[in-house]
Amino acid sequence: MASVMVAGADVGEKIVEAARKQVGVTLSYDPAYVSLEYPGGDLPRERGVCTDVVIRALRDGLDKDLQKLVHEDMKANFGKYPKIWGLKGTDRNIDHRRVPNLMTFFERKHEKLALQDQLAEGDFKPGDIVTCTVPPNLPHVMIVSDKKNAKGLPLVIHNIGGGAQEEDRLVSFPLTGHFRWKE
Repeated sequence: MASVMVAGADVGEKIVEAARKQVGVTLSYDPAYVSLEYPGGDLPRERGVCTDVVIRALRDGLDKDLQKLVHEDMKANFGKYPKIWGLKGTDRNIDHRRVPNLMTFFERKHEKLALQDQLAEGDFKPGDIVTCTVPPNLPHVMIVSDKKNAKGLPLVIHNIGGGAQEEDRLVSFPLTGHFRWKE
């Protein structure tokens, strides 16, 4: 699929705009393992999981292919990535679709920001990527929006079960990571 670059916007704005375009398109949550083309593989746009929102936003907004980027980094640095799934090697069909792998990739290749005990209005920028744990132990990833709630905290764009949504859910679950894409 051709990338949809947003002219004149900064990196965060491009990520947000591309993520927002998934709302109303990605309508379901589908965690099934799927064999994907490589590079640039994707599920049909009407389905996916939380990681697919991030993957598509970076692919469409910045022309960055997390499938390829994560696969190449994992292949060269497999020992630095989580071993939660018992794999002995990389799997370019799924590695980029796993939140713990994305956390490792973003920490290694981009900017990891400190998590604050008390969140304030200026702690997040549009396009930041945040991870959290949905109880009891489900890793989740969201993109920080440029829209804010009444308290000044940003909304997030994510897929937590009903397709891609833009919602006031930043503090719904314990945050585990805060990252910013660096060009």
